Amino acid sequence: MGRSRYEEIAESLRQAIRGGAYPLGSRLPSESDLAARWEVSRGTVRQAVALLASEGLIGSRQGARRVVLRQERRQSFQQLNSFAQWARAMGCEVSSRILVRTTRPATDEEAARLDAEPGSEVLYVLRLRRLDGEPVMVERTVYANWVAPVVRELPEDCVSIMDGIAERAGIVAQYGEHLIDAVAAGSEDARLLGVRRASPLLRQRHLTYTAAGRAIEWTDDRYRAGSVVFNVMNSAAAAPLERHAGPDVGAGG
Repeated sequence: MGRSRYEEIAESLRQAIRGGAYPLGSRLPSESDLAARWEVSRGTVRQAVALLASEGLIGSRQGARRVVLRQERRQSFQQLNSFAQWARAMGCEVSSRILVRTTRPATDEEAARLDAEPGSEVLYVLRLRRLDGEPVMVERTVYANWVAPVVRELPEDCVSIMDGIAERAGIVAQYGEHLIDAVAAGSEDARLLGVRRASPLLRQRHLTYTAAGRAIEWTDDRYRAGSVVFNVMNSAAAAPLERHAGPDVGAGG
Protein backbone atom coordinates (compact mmCIF):
# COMPACT_ATOMS: atom_id res chain seq x y z
CA MET A 1 0.00 0.00 0.00
CA GLY A 2 1.45 3.37 -1.05
CA ARG A 3 1.85 6.40 1.14
CA SER A 4 -0.83 9.06 1.29
CA ARG A 5 -0.23 12.45 -0.34
CA TYR A 6 0.38 14.24 2.94
CA GLU A 7 2.98 11.63 3.93
CA GLU A 8 4.79 12.17 0.63
CA ILE A 9 4.82 15.93 1.23
CA ALA A 10 6.02 15.43 4.80
CA GLU A 11 8.87 13.22 3.59
CA SER A 12 9.90 15.79 0.97
CA LEU A 13 9.97 18.53 3.60
CA ARG A 14 11.78 16.23 6.04
CA GLN A 15 14.50 15.57 3.48
CA ALA A 16 14.78 19.29 2.72
CA ILE A 17 15.27 20.04 6.43
CA ARG A 18 17.89 17.28 6.77
CA GLY A 19 19.68 18.55 3.68
CA GLY A 20 19.92 22.10 5.01
CA ALA A 21 17.46 23.72 2.62
CA TYR A 22 15.64 25.00 5.71
CA PRO A 23 18.31 25.75 8.37
CA LEU A 24 17.65 25.71 12.09
CA GLY A 25 15.42 28.67 13.00
CA SER A 26 14.24 29.32 9.44
CA ARG A 27 10.58 29.38 8.43
CA LEU A 28 8.86 27.03 6.06
CA PRO A 29 6.84 28.51 3.18
CA SER A 30 3.24 29.37 4.01
CA GLU A 31 0.47 26.77 3.75
CA SER A 32 -0.86 28.42 0.60
CA ASP A 33 2.59 28.36 -1.03
CA LEU A 34 3.12 24.72 -0.12
CA ALA A 35 -0.35 23.82 -1.35
CA ALA A 36 0.36 25.52 -4.67
CA ARG A 37 3.72 23.79 -5.01
CA TRP A 38 2.24 20.32 -4.63
CA GLU A 39 -1.17 21.14 -6.12
CA VAL A 40 -3.06 19.94 -3.06
CA SER A 41 -5.50 21.46 -0.61
CA ARG A 42 -4.29 23.42 2.40
CA GLY A 43 -5.83 20.69 4.56
CA THR A 44 -3.40 18.15 3.07
CA VAL A 45 -0.51 20.51 3.76
CA ARG A 46 -1.67 20.93 7.35
CA GLN A 47 -1.58 17.14 7.81
CA ALA A 48 1.98 17.00 6.46
CA VAL A 49 3.12 19.88 8.66
CA ALA A 50 1.40 18.38 11.72
CA LEU A 51 3.31 15.15 11.16
CA LEU A 52 6.65 16.99 11.17
CA ALA A 53 5.59 18.94 14.26
CA SER A 54 4.78 15.67 16.06
CA GLU A 55 8.35 14.54 15.33
CA GLY A 56 9.75 17.71 16.86
CA LEU A 57 11.34 18.91 13.63
CA ILE A 58 9.26 22.07 13.40
CA GLY A 59 7.26 24.36 15.66
CA SER A 60 5.24 27.51 15.25
CA ARG A 61 5.63 31.20 15.99
CA GLN A 62 2.66 33.52 15.68
CA GLY A 63 0.56 32.36 12.78
CA ALA A 64 0.69 29.55 10.28
CA ARG A 65 4.37 29.82 9.34
CA ARG A 66 6.33 26.97 10.87
CA VAL A 67 9.88 27.25 12.23
CA VAL A 68 12.56 24.56 11.96
CA LEU A 69 13.43 23.53 15.52
CA ARG A 70 16.09 20.92 14.82
CA GLN A 71 17.57 18.65 12.24
CA GLU A 72 17.48 14.91 12.68
CA ARG A 73 20.31 13.46 14.75
CA ARG A 74 21.24 10.26 12.97
CA GLN A 75 23.70 7.73 14.41
CA SER A 76 25.19 5.09 12.13
CA PHE A 77 26.68 1.77 13.23
CA GLN A 78 29.08 1.56 10.28
CA GLN A 79 31.88 2.84 12.53
CA LEU A 80 32.47 2.22 16.22
CA ASN A 81 32.23 5.73 17.67
CA SER A 82 31.53 6.87 21.19
CA PHE A 83 28.46 8.99 21.91
CA ALA A 84 30.70 12.06 22.27
CA GLN A 85 32.53 11.40 18.99
CA TRP A 86 29.23 11.00 17.14
CA ALA A 87 27.70 14.11 18.73
CA ARG A 88 30.69 16.28 17.85
CA ALA A 89 30.63 15.02 14.27
CA MET A 90 26.97 16.13 14.12
CA GLY A 91 27.97 19.61 15.29
CA CYS A 92 26.22 19.21 18.65
CA GLU A 93 27.48 20.47 21.99
CA VAL A 94 27.80 17.38 24.16
CA SER A 95 28.08 17.24 27.93
CA SER A 96 27.92 14.45 30.51
CA ARG A 97 27.67 14.07 34.25
CA ILE A 98 28.54 10.98 36.27
CA LEU A 99 25.80 10.58 38.87
CA VAL A 100 26.82 7.25 40.39
CA ARG A 101 30.17 5.44 40.36
CA THR A 102 30.33 2.40 42.60
CA THR A 103 31.91 -1.05 42.84
CA ARG A 104 29.50 -3.97 43.22
CA PRO A 105 29.21 -7.68 42.37
CA ALA A 106 28.33 -8.42 38.74
CA THR A 107 24.93 -9.86 37.93
CA ASP A 108 24.88 -13.17 36.06
CA GLU A 109 24.18 -11.37 32.76
CA GLU A 110 26.93 -8.81 33.34
CA ALA A 111 29.43 -11.51 34.20
CA ALA A 112 28.52 -13.47 31.08
CA ARG A 113 28.79 -10.39 28.86
CA LEU A 114 32.15 -9.38 30.32
CA ASP A 115 33.47 -12.95 30.41
CA ALA A 116 33.98 -12.68 34.16
CA GLU A 117 33.26 -14.95 37.10
CA PRO A 118 29.70 -14.64 38.48
CA GLY A 119 29.69 -12.29 41.45
CA SER A 120 33.09 -10.81 40.62
CA GLU A 121 33.53 -7.08 41.12
CA VAL A 122 32.61 -4.60 38.40
CA LEU A 123 32.44 -0.82 38.36
CA TYR A 124 28.90 0.47 37.81
CA VAL A 125 28.54 3.99 36.38
CA LEU A 126 25.33 5.97 35.88
CA ARG A 127 25.62 9.01 33.60
CA LEU A 128 23.27 11.62 32.17
CA ARG A 129 24.17 12.69 28.62
CA ARG A 130 23.08 16.01 27.08
CA LEU A 131 23.08 17.41 23.56
CA ASP A 132 22.98 21.20 23.20
CA GLY A 133 22.06 21.39 26.89
CA GLU A 134 19.09 19.04 26.51
CA PRO A 135 18.97 15.72 28.45
CA VAL A 136 18.71 12.98 25.83
CA MET A 137 20.15 9.78 27.27
CA VAL A 138 20.63 7.89 30.52
CA GLU A 139 23.66 5.61 30.39
CA ARG A 140 24.19 2.68 32.75
CA THR A 141 27.53 0.96 32.25
CA VAL A 142 29.45 -1.81 33.97
CA TYR A 143 33.19 -1.85 33.37
CA ALA A 144 35.34 -4.95 33.59
CA ASN A 145 37.50 -5.03 36.71
CA TRP A 146 40.72 -4.57 34.70
CA VAL A 147 39.37 -1.27 33.29
CA ALA A 148 37.76 0.03 36.49
CA PRO A 149 40.81 1.74 38.07
CA VAL A 150 41.18 4.07 35.07
CA VAL A 151 37.47 4.93 34.99
CA ARG A 152 37.49 5.74 38.73
CA GLU A 153 40.10 8.45 38.14
CA LEU A 154 38.12 10.33 35.47
CA PRO A 155 36.33 13.58 36.44
CA GLU A 156 32.55 13.59 36.95
CA ASP A 157 32.05 15.84 33.92
CA CYS A 158 34.19 13.68 31.63
CA VAL A 159 32.58 14.01 28.20
CA SER A 160 33.88 10.69 26.85
CA ILE A 161 34.99 7.86 29.11
CA MET A 162 36.18 5.86 26.10
CA ASP A 163 38.43 8.74 25.03
CA GLY A 164 39.63 9.09 28.63
CA ILE A 165 40.68 5.46 29.06
CA ALA A 166 42.32 5.47 25.63
CA GLU A 167 44.39 8.55 26.50
CA ARG A 168 45.29 7.48 30.04
CA ALA A 169 45.78 3.75 29.66
CA GLY A 170 45.83 2.94 25.95
CA ILE A 171 42.59 0.94 26.25
CA VAL A 172 40.93 1.24 22.83
CA ALA A 173 37.60 -0.21 21.71
CA GLN A 174 37.89 -1.95 18.35
CA TYR A 175 34.73 -4.06 18.13
CA GLY A 176 31.16 -3.63 19.25
CA GLU A 177 27.90 -5.58 19.43
CA HIS A 178 24.64 -3.60 19.55
CA LEU A 179 21.16 -4.66 20.68
CA ILE A 180 18.28 -2.22 20.07
CA ASP A 181 14.76 -2.34 21.46
CA ALA A 182 12.14 -0.14 23.12
CA VAL A 183 11.40 0.09 26.84
CA ALA A 184 9.15 2.08 29.14
CA ALA A 185 10.75 4.78 31.30
CA GLY A 186 11.12 3.81 34.92
CA SER A 187 11.03 6.36 37.74
CA GLU A 188 14.74 7.16 37.52
CA ASP A 189 14.69 7.47 33.72
CA ALA A 190 11.65 9.72 33.84
CA ARG A 191 13.18 12.03 36.44
CA LEU A 192 16.52 12.38 34.67
CA LEU A 193 15.11 12.83 31.17
CA GLY A 194 12.17 15.01 32.14
CA VAL A 195 9.51 12.67 30.73
CA ARG A 196 6.51 10.90 32.19
CA ARG A 197 6.93 7.51 33.81
CA ALA A 198 6.25 4.71 31.29
CA SER A 199 7.05 7.01 28.35
CA PRO A 200 8.65 5.09 25.47
CA LEU A 201 12.44 5.13 25.34
CA LEU A 202 14.77 3.79 22.68
CA ARG A 203 17.27 1.45 24.29
CA GLN A 204 20.65 0.53 22.88
CA ARG A 205 22.71 -2.04 24.74
CA HIS A 206 26.24 -2.60 23.55
CA LEU A 207 29.32 -4.56 24.42
CA THR A 208 32.74 -3.27 23.38
CA TYR A 209 35.98 -5.19 23.02
CA THR A 210 39.66 -4.49 22.49
CA ALA A 211 41.42 -5.66 19.33
CA ALA A 212 42.42 -8.79 21.27
CA GLY A 213 38.76 -9.56 22.05
CA ARG A 214 38.87 -8.55 25.71
CA ALA A 215 35.56 -7.13 26.98
CA ILE A 216 35.72 -3.52 28.17
CA GLU A 217 32.16 -2.49 29.01
CA TRP A 218 28.54 -3.58 28.87
CA THR A 219 26.23 -0.58 28.53
CA ASP A 220 22.49 0.08 28.68
CA ASP A 221 21.72 3.45 26.99
CA ARG A 222 18.17 4.83 27.08
CA TYR A 223 17.32 7.69 24.71
CA ARG A 224 14.38 10.03 25.04
CA ALA A 225 11.94 9.47 22.18
CA GLY A 226 12.70 11.70 19.19
CA SER A 227 16.23 12.62 20.31
CA VAL A 228 18.19 10.37 17.96
CA VAL A 229 17.71 8.09 14.96
CA PHE A 230 19.81 4.96 14.45
CA ASN A 231 20.88 4.29 10.88
CA VAL A 232 21.82 0.82 9.60
CA MET A 233 22.90 0.27 6.00
CA ASN A 234 22.75 -3.22 4.54
CA SER A 235 22.46 -4.99 1.22
CA ALA A 236 21.49 -8.35 -0.24
CA ALA A 237 25.16 -9.00 -0.99
CA ALA A 238 26.11 -8.81 2.68
CA ALA A 239 24.97 -10.84 5.66
CA PRO A 240 21.31 -10.08 6.40
CA LEU A 241 20.42 -7.76 9.26
CA GLU A 242 19.66 -9.94 12.26
CA ARG A 243 16.46 -9.51 14.22
CA HIS A 244 16.13 -11.25 17.57
CA ALA A 245 13.22 -11.36 19.98
CA GLY A 246 14.49 -12.29 23.42
CA PRO A 247 12.81 -12.99 26.74
CA ASP A 248 13.78 -9.54 28.02
CA VAL A 249 12.15 -7.55 25.19
CA GLY A 250 10.04 -4.80 26.71
CA ALA A 251 11.66 -4.93 30.14
CA GLY A 252 12.03 -1.57 31.84
CA GLY A 253 14.11 -0.40 34.76
